[in-house]
Amino acid sequence: MQVLDPADEFARSLAKVLIIEGGYSNNPKDPGGATMKGVTQRVYDEYRRSHGLPLMPVKNISNSELEAIYRKKYWDEIKGDKLAPGVSCVVFDGSVHSGVAQSVKWLQRALQAMGVYQGLIDGILGQGTLLALGGVNDNDSLIARILDRRMAFLKALKTWKTFGKGWTARVNGVRAVGQAWATGSVGPEIEYVAGGEAKALISDAKPAPVLAVADATTGGGIGSGTLAGTLQQAQDQLTPLSTSSEFIGKLVAGLIIASAVLTIGGLAYRWYAKRKKDELQDALDLNVAVNAQAAA
Repeated sequence: MQVLDPADEFARSLAKVLIIEGGYSNNPKDPGGATMKGVTQRVYDEYRRSHGLPLMPVKNISNSELEAIYRKKYWDEIKGDKLAPGVSCVVFDGSVHSGVAQSVKWLQRALQAMGVYQGLIDGILGQGTLLALGGVNDNDSLIARILDRRMAFLKALKTWKTFGKGWTARVNGVRAVGQAWATGSVGPEIEYVAGGEAKALISDAKPAPVLAVADATTGGGIGSGTLAGTLQQAQDQLTPLSTSSEFIGKLVAGLIIASAVLTIGGLAYRWYAKRKKDELQDALDLNVAVNAQAAA
């Protein structure tokens, strides 16, 4: 088994990411827009401005610019040099794909699930997160948990239907490489799969079910029941007038049934909608103040 020098982590991790990202793309359904080897036009414009250089199409980015952007904007932000082999590659790829903060949240949630992290899920790779990483004795398992969180996030995006196949292939490839490197192996080759390069951003999250709809339905059922009670009183007063009383009796019965259907249906939908909303918020890591104690 070949053991690789951790000092080479950035170079070999970048090589894998560049394969995954492919070349130039400008898919109208990709929120990243015009992208070259994983670097979007917006990110390239920021880089050029920061160096006092005129803007130009990202398609013309040089290799030296590409490497500088990847190191400063992604690798340094996740403190890649301080992460274990394999783990650094996984967090790095997630950062390129969905942003640094989101990728770090997946790492923090994974550490939390392993019982070694009790800090905030804030997307900041600070000293607390690094200390927690020092308490991990199974990086293979850590990587699996990180990528399980990532897959849940991807499935919670509106763009999943379009890019889900490519994203799944990307995550599976990163999982295989990361876990191999975590155990000191060279790891498998990785392949480009169309669609895997499309950015997966929280801004494209699926909308949560609206609980107000369920509440309105339940309220409608209760309202129908109240009206039925009023009509029942009218029926009692109209008993001598058999024709009117019979009509109101049928109307009351119908309203009672409608009330029951609306109330039960509203309550059932509210339970379903709340469960789906909670699942969506969890997958998207929207509750950034969640910590291990609160989640217990």
